[in-house]
Amino acid sequence: MNKPVILVVEDDAPVRNLMSTTLKTHDYKYLTVPTGREAIMLASSHNPDVVFLDLGLPDMDGVEVIRQIRSWSNMPIIVISARSEDEDKITALDAGADDYLTKPFSVEELLARLRVTIRRLSTMNTDGSADSSVYTNGNLRIDFPAGCAFLNEEELKLTPIEFKLLCLLAKNTGKVLTHTYITQNIWGRSWDNDIASLRVFMVTLRKKLEPYPDSPEFIQTHAGIGYRMLKVE
Repeated sequence: MNKPVILVVEDDAPVRNLMSTTLKTHDYKYLTVPTGREAIMLASSHNPDVVFLDLGLPDMDGVEVIRQIRSWSNMPIIVISARSEDEDKITALDAGADDYLTKPFSVEELLARLRVTIRRLSTMNTDGSADSSVYTNGNLRIDFPAGCAFLNEEELKLTPIEFKLLCLLAKNTGKVLTHTYITQNIWGRSWDNDIASLRVFMVTLRKKLEPYPDSPEFIQTHAGIGYRMLKVE
């Protein structure tokens, strides 16, 4: 993979300068814009590898930026926002964000999130056809090489992280996977923030997967431990 290009969407000049300086110091190529409309335009014209996106933009909400980009691209979007409530995270992730970093953030965590995202991109590009099987469980079908999942023959609109979570659970059907095991396999690490993000992603995944959330058919929660993909008889 060539040196990735990072699009920074941030209207706060000091924060934008901090992120730009950090990326420049670590030899990343980057573009910066302060508004949502400019972000959508540059995303379509330059096709960046990763987007760092603030939600509180002056011209439009960052969630709408996510939705518009997701209408034509699966480029990874990492939200960086002062909004710290679970509801805000769920809204952004449900719209298609891949990760969520809360302000104030450390430069080290910013770079760690970026490295993990780039590794995931590299893996998808090089190993996408390594697994040629199709998984079936009740009305759920996952085509691993195609990167698609279907419920009742209708394609599920999953974000890259949601699809990766679903595949990990499916490949371990019947096994309880701990929070630590899942976060290490999804993000390559296991921090407290990752476990919190995992819970949010599971909420958004279940909304799309479970017809009756109060009576889950596929994914069972083991409180304080992790999750298990159930075998549908």
